[in-house]
Order: sequence, then C-alpha cells, then structure tokens
Amino acid sequence: MDHSGHGMTTDLPPFTLGRGLEFSPDLFFLIGCLVALGLYGWGVARLRGRGDAWPVSRTVLFTVGVLTVALVMCTKLNDYGMVMFSVHMVQHMVISMVSPILLLLGAPVTLALRALPVAGRGSLGPREVLLKLLHSRYMKIITHPVFTIGIFIASLYGLYFTPLFDTLMASKPGHIAMMVHFLAVGVVFFWPIMGVDPGPHRPGYVMRMLELFAGMPFHAFFGIAMMMASQPMVKAYENPPASLGIDALADQNAAGGIAWAFSEIPSVLVLIALVYQWYHSEQRQAVRKDRQADRDGDKELAEYNAYLASLQARGR
Repeated sequence: MDHSGHGMTTDLPPFTLGRGLEFSPDLFFLIGCLVALGLYGWGVARLRGRGDAWPVSRTVLFTVGVLTVALVMCTKLNDYGMVMFSVHMVQHMVISMVSPILLLLGAPVTLALRALPVAGRGSLGPREVLLKLLHSRYMKIITHPVFTIGIFIASLYGLYFTPLFDTLMASKPGHIAMMVHFLAVGVVFFWPIMGVDPGPHRPGYVMRMLELFAGMPFHAFFGIAMMMASQPMVKAYENPPASLGIDALADQNAAGGIAWAFSEIPSVLVLIALVYQWYHSEQRQAVRKDRQADRDGDKELAEYNAYLASLQARGR
C-alpha cells in the first residue's frame, strides 16, 4: 500500500460517507479530545460534589463540540482529507466554525474558574494563573475585534492562496499544526461574540452581531472564488490518486461550494444563541427591577409621576 511522506494512504478507494466515517484516529487529536472530556467531567463532578449546580445543557454542548473535532480528525475523513480538497474543506469548516461554537456554549472557562481550588495567600495556583491570563494585555489583543476578524480572514486567504498550505501539508506535524490553528482561530473569533465565558471584551448584543457578520462576506467570497477558478489553486490536490476516480478541478469546485455554504451555518447557530441570551438577559433585568420596586415601594415610578406632575403644574 502506498503512503505519503507523513503516513497517509494514497490509494484509498472512492469516497463514500460510510468509508469516511470509519474509525481511523489521529493520536494527537484522540488524546486531546479524551483529555478535554476528562477535565470537563472532573470540573462538573467537583461542582456537584460540593452541592453546586451546573447546567446539563452546557455539558451536552461541550461534549458534542469535542465529538465534532473527533469526527473530522479521528475518522477516515482525515485520511481522505489529505488527498481530496472537498473533504479537507469539510474538516476545516467543522473544526473552525462548528466545533468552537459548541465548545464555547459549554462555558469551559467559567467551569474552570468555579471548579479549580483557590490557592493560599501569596501562592499562585491554576485558577490564579487562568485569571491573570484572562486579564492580561495579550488576551485583550487577541480577543479584540480588529484582531479576531483579521486573523479569521487571513487564515483563509493567507493559507490557501500562498505556498504555506503546501508546506504544512508536506508533513504530519505541519498538518496537525494547521488543524490546531483552525480550531484556535475559531475559538478566538467566536469567544467575544458568544459572550458565555468571561473575557476582556464583552460587547453588547448588537455589536456582537456586527462582529459576526463582518467576517462572513469574506468567507463567502473565498468559497465563490474557488468555485469559479478554471484551474487547481492548491498544488497538494493537483494530482489526486487514480483510485479515487475524481477530477481535481471538480473536487476544488466542490470544496468552494462547501466553504460558501458553511459561511451561513455558523451565522444561524450564533444568531439563535445570541437571541436566546438577549431574551434571558432582558428577563433577568425585568425581574431585578421588579424586586427593586418591591423593596423601595417603586420609588422610580413615584419619582417619575412626581416629575410629570411638576411639568403639569408649570404649564398652568
């Protein structure tokens, strides 16, 4: 059986969904997914052990997020992604635009801050390190909209339209680094937009929506550019193995269509989450106002009525 320089088969049979979903783990991502689930489970167990609640929905969302990473990196989708541009693009879109959203909805940073023990006075434990990182200048820079939108766009055009992609695809460490980068960029881009975990930037809901839509047109244009190309744009996929029975240009056009379609999917997911958060924020604010009114005899309303009465008196 033929293999490429980094251990991936080059004589795979024609792609089918069943073949793509066969278990074929990448050890780096398999261990990473298991560690992520283990740490999250430890945090939830620690909270419940001391009688604190943690939403089941968050646990489910985080778990599904980790499983989406495993889906594209620990199955033969990863093998086919080395020789088929369209399958690679599915991997890219899932790990950079679906997995991050689900992981962030699981609020892992909030869970860590609640679960990690507080270090003794004068000492520095994991919780304190995490808090320092959250409030650091570095974190303020990488979560600023100018940076997040810029890196989100640059990860597409700077990677696929330059020789960098072929360089990374030439080795297994390079390929792993590229996939980790996609996941990291997605997390950094969606973190301030989702607004579930604490962070340096907590924009209002309207601003979050603007940040979301600011990058999507560039994403859609990237997909369209690939669909309209008259020749293969990436050398790594110029000559697919004959065993696949595919045409390189047709496969690239399919990859462009996948990139274009995926620009809409996260927008819908995030908008649903934002509207849900906005609604519950308004509900909580209304409850707080009602409680305040009960405590002070609706002082705010009484003052407003007195103000209206004074205006009426002046008009006489």
